[in-house]
Amino acid sequence: MYNEITSNKRKTYLIITGFLTFIIALGWFVGVGLGYGYGIFLFSVIFSIGTSLFSYYSGDKVALASNGAKQIQQQDNPYLYRMVENLCISQGIPIPKVYIIDSPALNAFACGRDPQHASVAFTTGIIAALENEELEGVVAHELAHIKNYDIRLMTIVVVLVGLISLLVDFALRMSLFGGGRSNDNKVHPALLVIGIIAMILAPFIAMLIQLAISRRREFLADASGALMTRYPEGLASALEKISRSHTPLEKANTATAHMFISNPFKKKGMSNLFSTHPPAEDRIAKLRGMGV
Repeated sequence: MYNEITSNKRKTYLIITGFLTFIIALGWFVGVGLGYGYGIFLFSVIFSIGTSLFSYYSGDKVALASNGAKQIQQQDNPYLYRMVENLCISQGIPIPKVYIIDSPALNAFACGRDPQHASVAFTTGIIAALENEELEGVVAHELAHIKNYDIRLMTIVVVLVGLISLLVDFALRMSLFGGGRSNDNKVHPALLVIGIIAMILAPFIAMLIQLAISRRREFLADASGALMTRYPEGLASALEKISRSHTPLEKANTATAHMFISNPFKKKGMSNLFSTHPPAEDRIAKLRGMGV
């Protein structure tokens, strides 16, 4: 587990570095390569640094707000709050902020940058549908994301993946249809083609990174959560109920989908190939194969 925590921290910095490099390169391509001036290049440098800092320190607020999560105190839902509190005490980790999403969907997620700045959110549907041991398994799963520093990696990806898509769309429009650039600095046709291809592929590459990060993290959090409760069947049974539910999360979006314990869109068939989550059957089988 300690190796995974170290790996998550390292990957966080690598992703931020990659994002900074990509946005600066995009700014250079549009500003210098396409002849729009060094102002755009300078803006891209400042923007990329500012966005990276924002995603690190405030990405969790974006994730919670975009999914309609409302913070609660112990008196608002003593059952859920005490369950979170008891598991945190048993693991020696700080108690995260607890949020509830008013939705009949069966889902939950954790976010933040470290155990000292973390939040967990649960839908009203999952609280009502699961038995005590099952909900405890889900809570343990989310706390495992916090303990393993998955939340830092996944929260930052929320902001950066969304922004890459927006910025690429803006840059493509400027390169193909924009006006007002200087004719004294015409870009070489080969450079234009390479730049446009790179911009088109960037969102897909970002999506693949998002999928790879999420799928590996879910298996690890399942195992870590089962070790917390010493009862893998609780989480396995919860995942069975969650997988049987076909109610999507109303406010679900692609930027935050990878953070949830289950795909909030409830996609089936070939779309599972591009799902942010591994198949529930595989996760259940692995949990029931654990010798805890």
